[in-house]
Amino acid sequence: MSVPNYEAIRIWNRSAAREEIEQVYGDRLVRLLYGSSPGQLIADQVLSRAVFSRLYGSYQSSRASRHKIEPFIRDFKIDMNEFERGPFATFNDFFIRRFRPGVRQFATRANALPAFAEARYFAYDGPTSDRSFQIKGEALDRAQMLGGVEKATRFQGGPVLIARLCPTDYHRFHYPDEGTTISGYRLAGPLHSVNPLALRGRPGILASNERRVSILSTRNFGQLAYVEVGALCVGKIIQTHLEKTPFSRGAEKGYFLFGASTVVLLGETGAWKPSADILAQTEARRETLVRLGEEIASS
Repeated sequence: MSVPNYEAIRIWNRSAAREEIEQVYGDRLVRLLYGSSPGQLIADQVLSRAVFSRLYGSYQSSRASRHKIEPFIRDFKIDMNEFERGPFATFNDFFIRRFRPGVRQFATRANALPAFAEARYFAYDGPTSDRSFQIKGEALDRAQMLGGVEKATRFQGGPVLIARLCPTDYHRFHYPDEGTTISGYRLAGPLHSVNPLALRGRPGILASNERRVSILSTRNFGQLAYVEVGALCVGKIIQTHLEKTPFSRGAEKGYFLFGASTVVLLGETGAWKPSADILAQTEARRETLVRLGEEIASS
């Protein structure tokens, strides 16, 4: 079976102020699965099922996976000086590694919304995305994302931030402001890849994949819909903060086990506006690589 020849994934590295070509983990497999009819059949019938991801996740949490750590660090040039030291007993222990204290700082101005994940961001302002917003050409409305029109009413016409994490990234996600959780719920679905190569070949993934939704009441940004999207080989989305207790700006909310994944943040109309540079890069159909805690929007 031939492997489709997709264009490279180009991102804008904000801190380095330059365009980069993303080094894709599992590039050949993703292109094979989502770029051909036989591949999509395999993805639908086998690989996107929760049982496959959980079995694969069990391996990644076993000591047998430990040998993968050093080659992964070397191949993807991960700067381990930024992270807490091991030793890591399993690949998943390494995968959910934490930053060393002080390596990342959260924006402190009350009206500055900090990056809740270290990731590649798309941003959309309300007036340009009243009914839907585009993800690499895929139309996705808020009702689909949140599981119903009633749930999405408050967020219709509001701003949107989409944070895509790669397998090489820091995989913990955080609260962007202080506040409380109004409600939280899970939406069942398959576990397709969320890589842009997959999104190009398979529209609708983010709206149909397994999702964990939290409706947050925040001090400076009104209500937020915080959506963690599961993905291929992501066996679990772990919540580390108790929803019944208030949260603070920058506090850890949870993490993804092995696999790339996505966090989507939806806001109320006029409550805040994404940063101009991310909006401009989105208009150019290019994601912006942002460090955890940097300002990405303002109220």
